[in-house]
Amino acid sequence: MINKYIGHPSQICGVRETRMVGGKADGMRLLEVRNGKGLDFTVSLDRCADIPYLFYKGNSMAYIAPCGLVAPQYYDNRSDGFLKSFTAGFLTTCGLTAVGGPCTDCGEELPLHGNISHIPCESFSYSTDDKYIKITATMRDGSLGGHQFLFEREYLCSLKENTLTITDKITNISCRETPFMLMYHCNMGYPLLSEKSVLTISSVKVEPRDAHAAEDIDTWDKMLVPTDDFVEQCYYHTFDTDPYVSLKNPEIGAELEMTFDPNTLDCFTEWKMMGEHEYVLGLEPANCYPDGRNIMREKGILKFLAPGESKTSKIFLRFKDC
Repeated sequence: MINKYIGHPSQICGVRETRMVGGKADGMRLLEVRNGKGLDFTVSLDRCADIPYLFYKGNSMAYIAPCGLVAPQYYDNRSDGFLKSFTAGFLTTCGLTAVGGPCTDCGEELPLHGNISHIPCESFSYSTDDKYIKITATMRDGSLGGHQFLFEREYLCSLKENTLTITDKITNISCRETPFMLMYHCNMGYPLLSEKSVLTISSVKVEPRDAHAAEDIDTWDKMLVPTDDFVEQCYYHTFDTDPYVSLKNPEIGAELEMTFDPNTLDCFTEWKMMGEHEYVLGLEPANCYPDGRNIMREKGILKFLAPGESKTSKIFLRFKDC
């Protein structure tokens, strides 16, 4: 960036490497990203290069769970132990061999939402030109005799407008066909999320996950005030055109727009959780639903990657005034 008004590009925008000090986040490597137009976010290099914090013009877009930032060494892979270190944040990646509830599938015990979100990146890079901040990160998820995935992630953050593109390439580097499940657990929080928020999803069909969600199927798009003892509700959306999702809050004048590639992300879950201190709306593009791998197999919609096969998925995010 060449600008005669400034001495160093970091005055306006850029990437800054930091580390957390103290508590369960101690030592975590972070990238603090600013585009100079109002978009500020954090990339957690020790947690799958996910995004815990994201702000648009000073307003938080993300929900942060009570545990806060937690380093990967505290991960509990038993049953729903995932929740002890589930920061939520703007983006938590779920998979790669399990998404959804803990279950047993073909004799393999699988934890809630898999372990990919707790794997540190083994390499990363970032660069800035006149148009974009580009960040890349590489993770490996595998075990001897088990699944083996290479996960290559790229963020492209515009310096001209408040947009962010996420592109992920996942390759099966093992010699065996492997179940492949991927969910982008995007978690919207206050103040973007409130009872004033307006949710728009261009789906042609909305199905409740269970009987409890069915009770409020007519108000799936209505947000509530924080409610004591609220029980989560999930809705599954089907699209017949390119998906479009929007959440805006006129009270703060901010809107999030999301689009994604339905060829590789053919499932979408709305996670509605309106509890006190657990106030979050999940907007979750995926290649599966969060019912567990055994259920996906039973329904015939479980995806697989052949040896050497890759899948690339892309999500586009726009932040704007409303």
